Amino acid sequence: MTTQPKLEKVGKTRRIGAAFTPWMIYPFFMVHMLAFGLSGFFMAYSDDHPDISFLYMHGGIAIVVYLVFYLAIFGRDQVKWMFINAGLGLLGIYTQIDLILSIFGKNAGDFPVSVHVVPFLYYILYTFLLYQFVLQITGAHNSTHRRKIVENVYVVSSVLVYGGLYLMEKIGG
Repeated sequence: MTTQPKLEKVGKTRRIGAAFTPWMIYPFFMVHMLAFGLSGFFMAYSDDHPDISFLYMHGGIAIVVYLVFYLAIFGRDQVKWMFINAGLGLLGIYTQIDLILSIFGKNAGDFPVSVHVVPFLYYILYTFLLYQFVLQITGAHNSTHRRKIVENVYVVSSVLVYGGLYLMEKIGG
């Protein structure tokens, strides 16, 4: 079982981020990150894209700031889980980025790997935020049993969605 980090405050121990309600954190970060993520996506994949160093600077600074907030709000163990999932889910991310790019008549393979770094990191951060939101609204943060159910549903649904998208791409051509 993972535990949230503790913060000492005037003789009390409380979970980091406990002063914030989910209804403050999630909407703010979802809207904010969606705006920055979309700007990074369009900068990376537009026909008239900026230099890769500008893309890394623009996206990199924001991603580092988001990571600082994530560590403070969700704790080190949860952020570690985010990167483990990201490593396991690169195929899923690639197929979904490819699906989104197909709307604009492009393919992920049309771009060098270096261009994908910022959009992939935004995708990882955003899906982690959604995952934490689901944990929060289902009460899984406080229940090992609920957490296991949410994690299992998350893994199974991810494999089904990613596998389905991959097969659709391979069958469709």
